[in-house]
Amino acid sequence: MSDDFDLLETNSNEKQEKVDVNWGKAIDTMKSKLAQEDDPEMRQKILNATLDDVVHMAEKDRTSLLDAIKDLTDYQDEVGIIFENFSSLNGDEQKIIDSAIKRLERARVELEDAENKPDTWWNNLWGRKSKIKKAQDELKAAQKSRDEADNKAKALFQQRIENADVQTLLNELSFKSQAAVKRLKDREVEIKEVEDKLQDAIVEATKNHTKALEKKKEVEGLLEEKYALLKQARQELEEIVDKQSADYAQAIGKVTQLEQKVEELEGLKNAYTTLAASKDSFVHKHNLTIKVLTSLRSNLQTHRAKLKSDTEERLKYYDGYVVALKARTDQEFAAILEHLGVKTDEHIGETLAAMHSASAKARQEMMDNIPVHEKVMQGVYGSYAEALQEIRVKDAEIQKNFADRYGIDMKEIFEEYYKAENNPPAGDDGGEGASPKPEGDDDLLS
Repeated sequence: MSDDFDLLETNSNEKQEKVDVNWGKAIDTMKSKLAQEDDPEMRQKILNATLDDVVHMAEKDRTSLLDAIKDLTDYQDEVGIIFENFSSLNGDEQKIIDSAIKRLERARVELEDAENKPDTWWNNLWGRKSKIKKAQDELKAAQKSRDEADNKAKALFQQRIENADVQTLLNELSFKSQAAVKRLKDREVEIKEVEDKLQDAIVEATKNHTKALEKKKEVEGLLEEKYALLKQARQELEEIVDKQSADYAQAIGKVTQLEQKVEELEGLKNAYTTLAASKDSFVHKHNLTIKVLTSLRSNLQTHRAKLKSDTEERLKYYDGYVVALKARTDQEFAAILEHLGVKTDEHIGETLAAMHSASAKARQEMMDNIPVHEKVMQGVYGSYAEALQEIRVKDAEIQKNFADRYGIDMKEIFEEYYKAENNPPAGDDGGEGASPKPEGDDDLLS
């Protein structure tokens, strides 16, 4: 097995930044929201699922992810996690932070350069102090800009994920999981450092406990000596008869001195006893603390190892989920196209069928209109015959009128006219029946 698969590896040599954790209500809030996700109708939903249902389920997934990421973002603020180290930022969001960091670093360098110039009258003449003041002001402004950069980037981040798709939210969740792995490892290193300090404290407390006991025993030995001397001095004091003598006064002074020494030694004895008890107590306290910290570190190792391994698997799992969503969309798209194709086929079929039936109806109407047309034409022909008959009667009257008035028989002329079908009658040149063409008719008929 490869060495890099050691999920429980903790490199204590790396110097890690410690973050003060302010445990608030964030964890309880997240737990309560997760507890609300239980759905007793889940099996029935799966059994009766349609593609349309999947859309609502995917949207619910997106909403749940969005809420979870918002809670995580609020949580990281509560526990003091640096925002840009715990969220996957895009180019614009990262640029805000990077620009603020570069400005702050540049301001520090400029201030350091200004302060490093020797404090001479020549440099001061050329504005050393004013440059230092200007650099200090820029450093304050740069620090303020750096402090505000996180909030600006966070606002853009929140705005972006508000309308983000599932894939973006899953990527953010994966990034936070990877960041959490590093954070858990950092916490393990911190705990291990405290454990080492407590181990040193136990050794030191044990040494002090032993020294206190030794000192106590030494003081107890001195106390026995002083108690014996005090007893002897008190007995000597009682044996002096003359209470006004110098010997009596000297004996009282000796007793008083011994009593004072005994009191001091009693105090030392009590102090060493208390100190020994205190060190013994702290040895047990430190042992208990180490046990608790070791247990916590072990649990953190377990969570970190599982989170690290599961995150790698989840990346593949999430990829499958995203592809499945895309496939569902493609399937729905294909279904829409198929539906549109079927409807188009139906519409074209309707149009073609209507075209054929309309054509047949037009043919039928044409056939039905033939007798009507014939009746109309019969009327036309009848009217024409009546008009022609009236014309012939009128012609007969005109012929008779011409014959009576001019002695010309027009009957043969009109008969030839009708026979020739509107062609002018061909008469013999100079014949009697030919009427000469009067001069000027061309002008009248033109």
